[in-house]
Amino acid sequence: MTEFTIGADAACSDGPCGKVSRLIVEPGTEAVTHLVVKPGHHGGPSRLVPVGLVDAAAGGIRLRCTRAEFGGLDPAEETEFLPAAGGMPGQDPGASVMRGLYIWHLNVASVPPDGGAQVSTHDTVPAGEVDVRRGESVWATDGEIGRILGLAVDPVSEHVTHVLLEEGHLWGRRQVAIPVSAVTRVGDIIRLNISKHDVENLQPVELARG
Repeated sequence: MTEFTIGADAACSDGPCGKVSRLIVEPGTEAVTHLVVKPGHHGGPSRLVPVGLVDAAAGGIRLRCTRAEFGGLDPAEETEFLPAAGGMPGQDPGASVMRGLYIWHLNVASVPPDGGAQVSTHDTVPAGEVDVRRGESVWATDGEIGRILGLAVDPVSEHVTHVLLEEGHLWGRRQVAIPVSAVTRVGDIIRLNISKHDVENLQPVELARG
């Protein structure tokens, strides 16, 4: 079982390149297709790293490419200039599609004081897939149970085997691995087909922390 912990350090063959910020999953097959790696300070945009380039390593992620090759991978963010206040009639920036990539989040990076065009940065997800972020809610059948830490993946099939969860409250947190058979939805939230009691009965696991 390979752990893809969100927040883990990532390194290329010739040195560090950033941290894992998101995981991209194909919902129909529960296969991880990409990791999103965010470079360090002033390192350019996050990159979509195909899972075929990824090896898990002690305490982090190792990529089978150089830093120069990493810099040539598809960006996981897009920047565009939006019209002045009001935008285009009927346009919903959070649901738009650009060059085959679904845009899930809109973060306005800067707004000129004269009310002109806005410069915005979008996180992107390959069409038909969903992204998973650290800290997203995980819900059992009877309520919220914890926050996601990452995914465990079969190294051969690249399919998700477990959702890695931080369960409990500040004074009693523990980490558990929930079988993917108990997961009914992956995306902005994770939904399970088991109860809080079932989750609480799972054995805790030790996960590499980013």
